[in-house]
Amino acid sequence: MPADGTPMLFAPPQPPFQLPSEATIVLGRSRECQVRLPDADTSRQHAKIVCERGRFVLHDLGSTNGTFVNGERIEQRELRPGDRLQIGANMVTFCQVSGGLDVPDDGAKTVVFERPVGSDVFRGDLAEIPPFAVLQILEMGRKTGLLLIDSDATPGKLWLRRGDPVHAETKDQVGFDAAVSLVNASVGRFTFEPHTTVPDATIDASVTQLLLEASRQLDEGLC
Repeated sequence: MPADGTPMLFAPPQPPFQLPSEATIVLGRSRECQVRLPDADTSRQHAKIVCERGRFVLHDLGSTNGTFVNGERIEQRELRPGDRLQIGANMVTFCQVSGGLDVPDDGAKTVVFERPVGSDVFRGDLAEIPPFAVLQILEMGRKTGLLLIDSDATPGKLWLRRGDPVHAETKDQVGFDAAVSLVNASVGRFTFEPHTTVPDATIDASVTQLLLEASRQLDEGLC
């Protein structure tokens, strides 16, 4: 059954890609692909997503190294919110982000999350929208406020000013290291509270730099 929300692909450090409601999107190494993943392990035309009537079906295109969803090699699979697609050396996450679209001053589109009636607070499930996706969305929208991560593994807080990370706190860490730990949280809930007072800066890094370091530590088993 089709899920509600805006369908998005996230493959940091690349910007998020919004899937159309009716089209076929090709992922691969070729410059002609709608989603370009330029690494040697990715075939020129590696996989495609057929978007039709609210359903999003991933097809492998006979790639050399295969296409995987949540660790399982597939030929064809209907995508569900939170699915992790491995395409070559790239991890791509499919999300259905509830809510409408905000349009920032420069005309670029960004996505907001679950918005309860009468509230400006955004919230969602980390299993369906992981922290790196939340941060990329907030960066695109140049949002200012407090991101709360409610996770048994790594609960904490991360403040942003106009989309840039400013300060983060967990039980054991402060600043950049705390932010990296929060990015790698995988189970729990998130809440973004806009218009919150932002403390003095302890982080001198962009969202992209933060996500790259979190990915490096995850790959090396450091977190």
